Amino acid sequence: MNTPPPSARILVTGGAGFIGSHYVRTLLGAQGPAGVPRLTVLDRLTYAGNPANLDAVRDDPRFSFVRGDICDQQLVDRLVAGHDQVVHFAAESHVDRSILAAGEFVRTNVLGTQTLLDAALRHGGRTFVHISTDEVYGSIDSGSWPEEDPLRPNSPYAASKAAADLIALAYHRTHGLDVRITRCSNNYGHHHFPEKIVPLFVTNLLQGRRVPLYGDGSQIRDWLHIDDHVQGIELVRTRGRSGEVYNIGGGTELSNRELTGMILAECGADWSMVERVADRPGHDHRYSVDCRKITEELGYRPRRDFASGLAETVAWYRENRSWWEPLTRRQTDPATDR
Repeated sequence: MNTPPPSARILVTGGAGFIGSHYVRTLLGAQGPAGVPRLTVLDRLTYAGNPANLDAVRDDPRFSFVRGDICDQQLVDRLVAGHDQVVHFAAESHVDRSILAAGEFVRTNVLGTQTLLDAALRHGGRTFVHISTDEVYGSIDSGSWPEEDPLRPNSPYAASKAAADLIALAYHRTHGLDVRITRCSNNYGHHHFPEKIVPLFVTNLLQGRRVPLYGDGSQIRDWLHIDDHVQGIELVRTRGRSGEVYNIGGGTELSNRELTGMILAECGADWSMVERVADRPGHDHRYSVDCRKITEELGYRPRRDFASGLAETVAWYRENRSWWEPLTRRQTDPATDR
């Protein structure tokens, strides 16, 4: 196993987004690991990147922010040179957007990842943690995917992430680069841009607006709180094996209809607030990851109960309207699921 130095200088791409910013706040917070002398966020601040997500750590002397593009070779090379590790969150991640316009997904998710890998290879000895998704596996009717299952992505988004996974693994196998990949299930929690199903439905209901449910709502997802996701990523960053893939799941499978019912109840609404909309083209029916590998090797276990985590998430949106209301005024896409 390649063990990162205890005082690793970490470059976090996409660190102003939902999951990346929570990772940064966690590492630099009171409960974060000791010995992080420098943490730099590189983020292009597209529609889903929000500088306010990093307000809690902005004055930390260990923190710095660079606005820039992961496809900018000169910028990436300079930043990677000054860091020991790359934790790579940056991605276009919304399925509906990828169906309408796939080009930006290929550019960011594939070319951007390759640009970062090239820089890590040039500067040698870098650990590269690539944050991926369970969507690369496709859809599964029963059981759960182990990491060894073949990738069968069905959306342009998932295909671009699968390509990035394979390129990262190729850099490990060809060049010996210390690459570690995580594939997570559906995340939920605070600071989530209101286009995915949980924040979209919550913010719609808090504004007295109806929520769009795709098809019959039978699609099944496993739900992972961002606290548990960050826990899993840190285990992989600090103790994971080079060249390995680790699934990270939350252990709560729900149909979209079941999830909608729970959100309605938390928001004090009923089913009259639900609008049925035509199903998305190529909509995967069920995702489920087998997490035995990360559990047995690294001791990962999800700690957050979904019911209480959802209640906390709804409460956060209720109490932080100033964060999301400007975003919903800009948001026009009828998105309901990642």
